[in-house]
Amino acid sequence: MNLDFTPEELAFRDEVRAFFASVVPEGWRQRVRAGLRLDPADLIAYQKALAARGWGAPTWPVEYGGTGWTPAQLHIFESEATRADAPVQFHQGLELIGPIIFTYGSDAMKARYLPDIINADSWWCQGYSEPGAGSDLAALRTRAERDGDDYLLNGQKMWTSYAHIATHMFVLARTSTEARRQQGISLFLVDMKTPGLSVRPIETLDGKAHTTEVFLDNVRVPAADLVGEEGQGWNYGKVLLDRERMVGAATALRLRQTIEGIRDAASRRSVDGVPLIASPGFSARLAQLEIETIGIETMVLRLIADAAKGADSGPRASMLKLRWSELFQQATSLWAEALGPAAAHYMPIDDAPAADPDMPYAMQGALYSRVTSIYGGSSEIQRNIIARRALGL
Repeated sequence: MNLDFTPEELAFRDEVRAFFASVVPEGWRQRVRAGLRLDPADLIAYQKALAARGWGAPTWPVEYGGTGWTPAQLHIFESEATRADAPVQFHQGLELIGPIIFTYGSDAMKARYLPDIINADSWWCQGYSEPGAGSDLAALRTRAERDGDDYLLNGQKMWTSYAHIATHMFVLARTSTEARRQQGISLFLVDMKTPGLSVRPIETLDGKAHTTEVFLDNVRVPAADLVGEEGQGWNYGKVLLDRERMVGAATALRLRQTIEGIRDAASRRSVDGVPLIASPGFSARLAQLEIETIGIETMVLRLIADAAKGADSGPRASMLKLRWSELFQQATSLWAEALGPAAAHYMPIDDAPAADPDMPYAMQGALYSRVTSIYGGSSEIQRNIIARRALGL
């Protein structure tokens, strides 16, 4: 989007652009455009490079190691990241539990955990969903019972992304049974090396193991790792889920990256001697996708402005998450369509080269995109939030 920037903001844009040019290798491009996460080693190296520059936590307050950037600077940073095909920063620690810690955690907790999050010395996963308690999170049954200076956690978590490589997990567990299901839930920080904790990866549609089951069998957690007050976990969890939907602000801007992947693929492929990009039907669909992407980007600007003012964005984050997930699924499907029959050959066979330079990432991205209307609150949940908060239903 074209915005009017001050000379200082233009100088900042040039600084950010030069930084991304120095840290984003060509080998990341197709994976990032397809909406796929980089390997943990690459994401850690990227986060460390940002931290070394003082940009490790763009949305955090300065007093906790953040940048204190203005909304315009945040928009410039994310827009230039998109332009450079840089990945979205891994958000579980940075955008989810980190802000909860610096808002509700003790001073000792802040000193212990926040620097490691910024410097990528810790990798966090989210212990929320359970069998029978996914979208209905208040139905969770994992228990935490006080035992002297510790709590003993017992239960099972489901769809816990990247728990098999995480160093820490933030866990919602019941510390008491109340009349209202939302009461008596507490939030804990758990070291993944703690005895009694086991992880079982789950292979997903794209052939990867993004997500896992986590089992907790008398996992002993120090009382010092209870976040805030006992029994207030539901309130903290709601804040965290709102922030998870806010992560969509950065992710939504990355639709531009996927559009570039579509355009490149459609420029290479011809149908009946005509480049696909010149086909009226295909070009009209691509143009419609770009128009709706502009609408998403406008909503991102409003969310960033609200966040900077400390204003409640209402249901706008849910609107963004809902529409972005739909558009991303459309975009990755259009990319696969642009590849034509080559899109079917997305799994390596006997180390044979991929049938197209976009593969395997484009088709893996199309398959993985199906999860975007489920994670972070399913589309049905987002519609309910919008109905309640925007329409009063």
